[in-house]
Amino acid sequence: MTPLELFGLICVLTVVRVVISLRPATANSSASLQATGAGPALAPSGSPSIAVVVKEYLDAFIVAGLVALFLITFVVRTFFIPSGSMEPTLQIHDVLLVNEFEYRLVKPHDGDIVVFPPPIPTTNDFIKRLIGSPGETLRIHNGIVYRNGKALDERYIAQKPAYELEIKNYGVYVDGIALDPAQANVPRRDRWRSSDTIPNGCYFMMGDNRNNSEDSHIWGFAQLGGTFATGPEAGHKAGFTGHAFLNFWPPGRFGILK
Repeated sequence: MTPLELFGLICVLTVVRVVISLRPATANSSASLQATGAGPALAPSGSPSIAVVVKEYLDAFIVAGLVALFLITFVVRTFFIPSGSMEPTLQIHDVLLVNEFEYRLVKPHDGDIVVFPPPIPTTNDFIKRLIGSPGETLRIHNGIVYRNGKALDERYIAQKPAYELEIKNYGVYVDGIALDPAQANVPRRDRWRSSDTIPNGCYFMMGDNRNNSEDSHIWGFAQLGGTFATGPEAGHKAGFTGHAFLNFWPPGRFGILK
């Protein structure tokens, strides 16, 4: 359930609660209240009336809904895996918990599994692994990813990437061809610390299913904030939705994400 859907449900429950409260008390309820002098209306059997019980349940659901709305808007939310781009780490139909608060306090770390809006037209967030951060060098050669000149131990991937890649000359080169800034988010030179390191505010994201993942080797850099520098979403708001930290559904796949 999205925050908007949950908010709509809370509104419906609140309206029902108000309508029940405004309804005139029944004769039995009034008589019972007069007999006791105070307290909730009681049915002839001595138990609370149906209206009172319904209002108590509605109150509990509304409060729980407001708490849940706060949590999924500002702290933690669920994310459903729709594709196989992160296999074998994440499977289609997995449901994850995503920490939306973490990146407001600390910067993302290499290796984090991140939910974010990509720099291409889409209504859905993407989920990928963070492979390169600002100021780092990155190269893929013979199926091995090198970050700052060191080969990564990537036991989590489905298969080695079948392409060559290098960040150099203020661009991202895949099989020797630079990504086109008209089609990918590759910032202008003034955003780069040097010609061969990842630009400020930019992150290189890859799916664990390397050869079946629409990721940074296709659309360039993700961004932690601001607006996308180039590409089809240039000028649109960028950012990270959050850090995926727990796979909680289905039960057989429950576990902390690494």
